[in-house]
Amino acid sequence: MRNLKTASVRKEPRKDFTEQSEGKSFQTLGRSEGEMRNLNKKKPELLIPASSLEVLKTAVIFGADAVYIGGEAFGLRAKAKNFSLEEMKEGVRFAHDRQVKVYVTANILAHNRDLPEARVYFEELKEVGPDALIISDPGMFLIAREVCPEIEIHISTQANNVNYQTFRFWKQQGASRVVTGRELSLEEIREIRKEIGDTVEIETFVHGAMCISYSGRCLLSNYFTGRDANQGACTHPCRWKYAVVEETRPGEYMPVYENERGTFLFNSKDLCMIGHIPDLVDAGIDSLKVEGRMKTALYVATVARTYRKALDDYVQNPGLYEAHMPWYLEQIARCTYRQFTTGFFYGRPDESAQIYENSTYVKEYTYLGTVREVDGQGRCLVEQRNKFSVGEVIEIMKPDGRDLEVPVQKIEDAESGTSQESAPHARQQLWVTLGGEAEVMDLLRREET
Repeated sequence: MRNLKTASVRKEPRKDFTEQSEGKSFQTLGRSEGEMRNLNKKKPELLIPASSLEVLKTAVIFGADAVYIGGEAFGLRAKAKNFSLEEMKEGVRFAHDRQVKVYVTANILAHNRDLPEARVYFEELKEVGPDALIISDPGMFLIAREVCPEIEIHISTQANNVNYQTFRFWKQQGASRVVTGRELSLEEIREIRKEIGDTVEIETFVHGAMCISYSGRCLLSNYFTGRDANQGACTHPCRWKYAVVEETRPGEYMPVYENERGTFLFNSKDLCMIGHIPDLVDAGIDSLKVEGRMKTALYVATVARTYRKALDDYVQNPGLYEAHMPWYLEQIARCTYRQFTTGFFYGRPDESAQIYENSTYVKEYTYLGTVREVDGQGRCLVEQRNKFSVGEVIEIMKPDGRDLEVPVQKIEDAESGTSQESAPHARQQLWVTLGGEAEVMDLLRREET
């Protein structure tokens, strides 16, 4: 497979899914569908994060097979918006109506004080009806098994699952799925699959932020700020800038890397395996997981749509997947990222997996809003997320892969009906007239130059 570093620079022309290549239908490229079936490889689940009810709905519409969410307690993303119990219920109904599963995180490393409340929380989740709970702590596992035995349990990557005996152990306890540690190579995952057979599902992170610490068990945040990453309050100190100070020379900052006076020493590139779907399928992974429970709807839509298409193409016809590779690389680079790496999948990463110069994201597109309603007369109702103006050319991003460039023809306040030249106020409800067809759940975005 090609090196994914090319994804950071978008040079290829845009292609819709229906486009032909050099006069040949993509259906005729590579193996036939019958040959692909003969490979006897199971199509992995695509598991997408959701920080809020809006993002959950976006993930479902843009291609997720399953979404994972956090409640207002016991998850490792306390700074995410997260879900109230009523929002969880609505999200589960929305997903289940579309044959999409919902998993709820409860993956903190619990202290004694957490356990009584955890019991109450699991009782409440019985009414929500998620498809699985994601847990790392054995104590939390025991309580969940006792309180809601009808709900499947998936073992979080926080439990440091890096060998096949660990997978066997959790299966014996009653877990249905185990999430691999990010430190595993594809070769190690293949060995785990060989040793455990089909007794328990394997879930693996394939896209998103990497952690400097072993399977996410970081102590930096607690040390610097008193906010415990293992209790869901990480301040992401791995993205901060560092220098060395010698004890007898206070205030004298010494270079850590080359001749810089400070470096982003722990700042990893983002994981991206869009260019290596065949290897992931071949390894026997049941669920391909995307990191990002604090990401926007635009990020989630972009990643979900791209991986959805790549998976479907490969299972339908490997030649189709290869033919569409430029499109995947172009699309995946349209969401915020820090440059890409393949992590540990092909061996231990070297210094090239880090970004020493800065901790800023590459951002090619800005999220403007999601279409909530259309009136049949060319107008769409949008809750504004970033400023845009009449006369601008923006994009309508559709779940089927099309991106339509359209002019903003008119903006009206949804409450008063007053026309305005721009939309500078976040969360304002607007009727927007566009020079192109918009549908409910389409996303609006603007390319940054």
